Amino acid sequence: MADEQHPGGSERAADLFVAEHVRKSFKAPDGNELLILDDVNMRLRDGEILVLLGRSGSGKSTLLRMLAGLSQPSAGRLLHRGAPVDGPVPGLAMVFQSFALFPWLTVLQNVELGLEALKVPPAERRQRALAAIDLIGLDGFESAYPRELSGGMRQRVGFARALVINPDVLLMDEPFSALDVLTAETMRTDLLDLWAERKIPTRGILLVSHNIEEAVLMADRILILGSNPGRVRAEIPVALAQPRDRESPGFRDMVEHIYGIMTSRPAAAVNVAQRGATTIGHRLPDVPVNKLAGLLEELYALEQASGSPRISLPEIADDMHFSVDDLFPLIEAVELLGFAQIADGDIELTAAGRLFVDADVQERKPLFARHLLAGVPLAARIRAVLDERHNHRAPGARFRTELEDMLSEDEAVRVLETVIDWGRYAEMYAYDGNADVFSLENPGEDEAEGSGT
Repeated sequence: MADEQHPGGSERAADLFVAEHVRKSFKAPDGNELLILDDVNMRLRDGEILVLLGRSGSGKSTLLRMLAGLSQPSAGRLLHRGAPVDGPVPGLAMVFQSFALFPWLTVLQNVELGLEALKVPPAERRQRALAAIDLIGLDGFESAYPRELSGGMRQRVGFARALVINPDVLLMDEPFSALDVLTAETMRTDLLDLWAERKIPTRGILLVSHNIEEAVLMADRILILGSNPGRVRAEIPVALAQPRDRESPGFRDMVEHIYGIMTSRPAAAVNVAQRGATTIGHRLPDVPVNKLAGLLEELYALEQASGSPRISLPEIADDMHFSVDDLFPLIEAVELLGFAQIADGDIELTAAGRLFVDADVQERKPLFARHLLAGVPLAARIRAVLDERHNHRAPGARFRTELEDMLSEDEAVRVLETVIDWGRYAEMYAYDGNADVFSLENPGEDEAEGSGT
């Protein structure tokens, strides 16, 4: 919320951007519709920092591009200050994850580019560019080339280039994710200081992120997007006073709350922990078995150290230095296979998960095989087809074709690759990549043909 003068006021603010029932889809090469966003509603209010939080595949960047007028929705409508967005939006600047600097231009010349496009006279252009460079702390580097700068300094040039046009709205697409931890923290703090001290004329900031702590640190409001397709799962106001202390109880409670929302499933979704994936076209997390095993071992170690079977997901993320995109596929995999269960932002090993950790390398394989057969219908189908055929062989194209009835071509390839990796580890079947053929040349033992725990 904000008053008419500056962020932080108490009167109800106007809407800078509005998205109403926005849908975005693309035509896949195989002719099927690839749905990216579905029925998305959002508002960016005057005087606020709004964070779009979600995993890769939730359509965050796609929504950002549509708000900027660089792409059109397939359905629904977008408004900027009440007017339809039907092309590039004036008074708007974007900062990207990649620094997107021209390597043959100096810092000053890179910052001047936006003003040059706006036909600003050379003298004024230079004056404003120098002021923006000074504002973001790069004075003295005006004549340097991007190759001479660190990653953090190059991103500062990106911010200067965005701020020099005095943007009404600043759109940022994961601008800190390519930076090291300390540099990213410094830049977040610097941006918040510029915002709070009215050193930039920007009326609203929309930040795309997959970092939960970053969202809580910066946002006045957070929209959580689900994935495949992207839909708004929750809207969360953040009432914590700035500057925010990451170690404060309020901050940690908010982080825990968001982890709980992002790991919960909508009521209509399948509870994979209890029933497994119900079709061979279930989207599997792209997780190698060694990382899955590493997570289970880390959970067991934390359980033993704390004396509690339930471990908070933020604690796991901090301990293993994982982002949302690193951690969430892992926890989906162990839950899908019945080795752990998720509840209210916590994770707990199941009895099978503890058995897996306690087992040696050879004992783990049949246990993994039983859970793979029970939890992943595609793996069970591959094994059943191989068992039924007299030569115990089947082409991989057969299963890819079946998957493409339910998934995009790229997703079908990725899911099959995951099942190949998991099945090889379990010694349920072999796969010849050159011939694209599954076989039982290296079959598992009898216990791999059973089911249950």
